[in-house]
Amino acid sequence: MQSHAFTPMTSEDFSEFWPTFQAIVAAQETYAIDPNITYENAFTLWCQTPLYSIAVKDEENQLLGAYYLKANAAGPGKHICNCGYMVTPQARGKGVAKVMCEHSQALAVEAGFEAMQFNAVVASNQVAVKLWQRLGFHIVGTVPNAYRHATLGLVDTHVMYKTLSASAYA
Repeated sequence: MQSHAFTPMTSEDFSEFWPTFQAIVAAQETYAIDPNITYENAFTLWCQTPLYSIAVKDEENQLLGAYYLKANAAGPGKHICNCGYMVTPQARGKGVAKVMCEHSQALAVEAGFEAMQFNAVVASNQVAVKLWQRLGFHIVGTVPNAYRHATLGLVDTHVMYKTLSASAYA
């Protein structure tokens, strides 16, 4: 089994990650981020705004993907976290998203979060929907036509939620 290193994302890591980020956003299939976002704004969004921004690498120090973890809301809602995950093209289909999600849940528990919520999982992204469901997330709501997909037009998004338990990640 391949081992993965999870480290705080550095500016050098983000520079290496940028082509993946840019391609995913430009595809307009999964993320509600302006496809014309600048490098600087993307760096702020992914690395500076969140509580954590994590780079995932293999044994040869090759970047496999990255994720961020942040509070989903402020004040009375800050006990629920939110994450975003992106996998590099060469690592897709190799379980990287799964290990990132598992790692992010353990990190969230360490940080004191009680649950994780994905606000807008594009319904046509069935690979992600099924993975999150296998990892214990539930669709708690669907927003009709909330995402303008590049090829499918308007598609639904799901709000997905999972209660986190410290004992599950000890």
